[in-house]
Amino acid sequence: MTAGPEPITAEWVEFAPYGDFESDCPARLGVDVFGNSWLPVVIYMLRAGPMRPSDLRAAIGGISQKMLTQTLRRMERMTLIERHRYAEAPPRVEYELTEAGRDLLVPIYALGDWVDKHGRAVGAGLAGPDADDD
Repeated sequence: MTAGPEPITAEWVEFAPYGDFESDCPARLGVDVFGNSWLPVVIYMLRAGPMRPSDLRAAIGGISQKMLTQTLRRMERMTLIERHRYAEAPPRVEYELTEAGRDLLVPIYALGDWVDKHGRAVGAGLAGPDADDD
């Protein structure tokens, strides 16, 4: 039996070892969640409670109806949100965070803190003279 990897330590935080990052590594799911530019935004917008799609779209701004629908469907398949359809005339649909969706608010807020602290410098670096090196 071999010993696992050592924890990664920085002066401000220690990260427990996770294991090998293979093609089916669960950590890739986390990267996939944050790789979708609209998913964290929708999670954040639903933080206060259920919302109708039209209210979500108005609150987010800049998202097309098609992209919102695709994002909501994907989030529902991922069990991050629940869709509630009410038998009314006209029909009413609302989306609400599940426990998994609410738990995503922790890294979303952490990312927001990081952006508050470093966003200007990173943005300035990207807009600098070497910006065409992408």
